[in-house]
Amino acid sequence: MPGLHCAMAEALAGPGGYYGREWNAFKDCLHGGFGVTAPFTLIWHDADVARQALADDIWDAEKGLSYFEEIVRLLESFGVTVVLQWQGRDVPACSHSHPRIL
Repeated sequence: MPGLHCAMAEALAGPGGYYGREWNAFKDCLHGGFGVTAPFTLIWHDADVARQALADDIWDAEKGLSYFEEIVRLLESFGVTVVLQWQGRDVPACSHSHPRIL
């Protein structure tokens, strides 16, 4: 997951920026003081590639959520609008009526 956090840091705080290197640090950064603060819109290009790369990293076994899905949910819980681009087209991220990304 270091690659995911590195990519997020560059997207949210600029080249060489810091936005956490693991779950708890990432969550702390969402509280503010490190680059962009919510609310904002994150357009996640090639989200299907990231989701596939993280498919085996189960974050919540009880709910069957992957690390990718949980990152999207965390971002949304902090007021970030997440737009996932799947093979060049926008698809909705998680929502209350459809909590899993299929």
